[in-house]
Amino acid sequence: MRTDAHRTLVTGLGVAAPNGLGAEAYWDSTRAGRSGIRQITRFDPSAYPAQLAGEITGFAAEEHLPGRLLAQTDRMTRLALVSADWAFADAGIRPEELPEFEMGVITASSAGGFEFGQNELKALWSKGSQYVSAYQSFAWFYAVNSGQISIRNGMRGPSGVLVSDQAGGLDAVAQARRQIRKGTSLVMSGAVDASICSWGWVAQMAGGRLSTSRDPERAYLPFDADARGYVPGEGGALMMLESEEHARQRGVDRVYGEIAGYGTTFDPRPGSGRAPGLHRALELALRDADVAADEVDLVLADAAALPEPDRVEAEAITKVFGARGVPVTAPKTMTGRLYSGAAPLDLATAFLSIRDGVIPPTVNTSNSHHHDLDLVTECRTAMVRTAVVVARGYGGFNSAMVVRAYAA
Repeated sequence: MRTDAHRTLVTGLGVAAPNGLGAEAYWDSTRAGRSGIRQITRFDPSAYPAQLAGEITGFAAEEHLPGRLLAQTDRMTRLALVSADWAFADAGIRPEELPEFEMGVITASSAGGFEFGQNELKALWSKGSQYVSAYQSFAWFYAVNSGQISIRNGMRGPSGVLVSDQAGGLDAVAQARRQIRKGTSLVMSGAVDASICSWGWVAQMAGGRLSTSRDPERAYLPFDADARGYVPGEGGALMMLESEEHARQRGVDRVYGEIAGYGTTFDPRPGSGRAPGLHRALELALRDADVAADEVDLVLADAAALPEPDRVEAEAITKVFGARGVPVTAPKTMTGRLYSGAAPLDLATAFLSIRDGVIPPTVNTSNSHHHDLDLVTECRTAMVRTAVVVARGYGGFNSAMVVRAYAA
């Protein structure tokens, strides 16, 4: 095996998604076009205009975590802890057997702190607790989400949490790659988000981007003439990232692929007359990976399902890859937008597409308005060696990441 200290490999996946718990269950559902979008059950949504979400069912945290952790954590952190366990197991790593300062945890967060904040407010009102500002509460929560993984697994290397809305998941993986290039042997990275609670729901609706459709099959329609907003969801993916040298030393015999390139930009202020920066993020990611546009086999879209953001994304993709120049898909139509967890789940999807030669569909999009995109609406067999994941965060964040099959 050729060794390159600068190559960052993905050797383990831990997936928690509304349409499947575990990477293989998620992948089976996604290839089959099975959606996890349904009526909310975690609270009574009847008083709200938006009532659908990608909600994870069948997750019993007490089957995976000790009681002391259940008392200290909320749903998002529990999902993240279990996903990390699955990623370790998938990679064949026992963290207790490795030097603690050679392992780091770099994740992202966006909306998941709502439930934590809601519980803190309930405690404040019911127990007369000392006042804690919302900012302090959320900042502490973000640190705890990454910190719990690190404490539970004895990982004392570089750690942190990126907060850039839906783009944060790619930003976290990019930061993990930087740390591996600096000499850290392995980093757990990605994100899991969970924001389905009554307080969080009000905050999300205030943004004016949620779909209010009551029909799960017509609620989330990116690049469709009937696009009316997105459906939120919970979940995401955590990945085991390793330097190639470390993977070789421990005799890894299965690698999902390589984090090959990354680019990020920020949109100019509205009304400035300057063009959005998404196409530039795509170009930077390709340049970082030393990959030409015609070498890309698949793009996993951000898929805002709002007319103007969809137009901007489609124009960026066609500007870089040409009209109908590359297959484009948005499997998040089966899970909802998972905020910081969305892009890591798309990365996991890209690696599984590379492994199996399958492009999963963008479900339910039927009123053709695809902006010159080769939008994959039915599961497609294809040779996938290089894929690009696109993610945009509210307020102007743009990130793109190139992943490719691993060649030793």
